[in-house]
Amino acid sequence: MNTVARHLAIRGLVQGVGYRWSMVQAAKRLRVRGWVRNRRDGSVEALVAGEASAVEELIRWARQGPEGARVDAVDVGDPAGAIAAQAPPDGFEQRETA
Repeated sequence: MNTVARHLAIRGLVQGVGYRWSMVQAAKRLRVRGWVRNRRDGSVEALVAGEASAVEELIRWARQGPEGARVDAVDVGDPAGAIAAQAPPDGFEQRETA
């Protein structure tokens, strides 16, 4: 299995529209591990890990988001520094705002 991890920074109208909850549901459906949280600057941040094709599918989902969201940009990178130290848990969780 080709496992990858990606850090996502999602900008646009992505808070107050059910984005995090919907991402948790999409990640569970795809069997992707990790977490998602709001940022104080109005963006959403996520750490996703799993089979490469499933992670890519979740990134495609992130670019659309749920109904009511307006995604302007999704920056995708390899997790580094403090983010990499936060190994994705089993499953996918919604975390507190950071």
